Order: sequence, then C-alpha cells, then structure tokens
Amino acid sequence: MGIEGRDKAKALEAGALAVSGQLGKAVQRLRKANNLSLSELSEQSGVAKSIISQIERNETNPTLATIWRLAQALDVSIEGVLRVSEDEPFLEKASRGDTPILVSDDGKCHLSIIGWIKTVEWLQWYGFSAEPGGVLASEPHQRGSVECLSVTDGELEVEVGGMAEHAKAGETLRYRCDRPHVIRNRTEKPAAAMMVCILKAAVME
Repeated sequence: MGIEGRDKAKALEAGALAVSGQLGKAVQRLRKANNLSLSELSEQSGVAKSIISQIERNETNPTLATIWRLAQALDVSIEGVLRVSEDEPFLEKASRGDTPILVSDDGKCHLSIIGWIKTVEWLQWYGFSAEPGGVLASEPHQRGSVECLSVTDGELEVEVGGMAEHAKAGETLRYRCDRPHVIRNRTEKPAAAMMVCILKAAVME
C-alpha cells in the first residue's frame, strides 16, 4: 500500500533527515581524514563555510549540487559520501596507467608516484628503481623534511651533507632531505626500493 498526503510528506521528511544525519557524520569524518579545516574545505569545494558547518551538525538538508561539490573536494563519489560510515572500509584501486613515472636525468632511475594526492603536501611515497650506475640527484625539500628509503632488491647508496651510507635488501636509510641529496646504484645489478618523504617532520638541529 502506498503512502499518500501528509503521511507521504512525513515519510519523505524523515528519510531526508536520516540521509542528512549520515551525510553530516561522513563529511566531518572525511574532512578530518583529509586534514582539512572548515575554511580549507570551503575554499576547495566552493561551499560556504557556514553551510558545511550546518551540514556537519545536521542542521540543514543540502542540495545534490552541494553534495557533489563536497564529494569532489573530498575525492570521493556522491554515493561514497552518502554511504560511508565510521565502520565501513575505504578501498580504491589505481591502475598502472594511473601511476605517474618520473625519470632521472641519466634515464636510469625511475620513481613511480604511488602516494595519495591528498597527502602530497606533507607525505609522499614512491616506488624507486635504479639500473646499474643510475644516479638520482634531488634538490632540497622544505626545512625539516625527512626521507626513508627501504631497499627491496639490490643495493643503494645515499649521500647527503657530505655523508654516504649503503643499504642492502631489507635495510632502510633515513636522512634529512632538506638539503641536496643523491641516491646511487654503484653495483652492476638493478636495485629497487620504497621511498617515503615526510615533508613536515620536526626540524632536527
């Protein structure tokens, strides 16, 4: 039996409030997960800060256009915003074609950018490979930055601040990368590693 008249209006209102309640929690959780303030999310989405605040407090029922703008800024689908909850997993897949590759000046080193674009300003990670004799020279990152290079195959050397150290498979080198630094493969075999760069680490004096 269908719902008509006032009963139908009440049912729609109740459904809208339920969705709004879920949306508010989801938006707030996703915003915090992306380390965004209300002002930053407002700037990225084009939705007024006051409106976002009302959504998070479940004080308004946003339009589809507003939800779409927030979803774009939070890098999720509209369905993802509406369905996500604290207990649901987050899972996405990037294909090989979606992974940018950087090549060193000598053409012998490759960096696969596998980090998430949302964290690029403070956390970056890469798949690194170097052919025999390969050299990757990098300019300084922002002050206080630290890089971690975990060798998965072969052997690599890192030089920074006049110091040099080698690491074999299973070993990790950590070093300040807020000064010129170089990664080399001095061996006659290919080498590979996982590289993580923390751009907002505490400054080490």
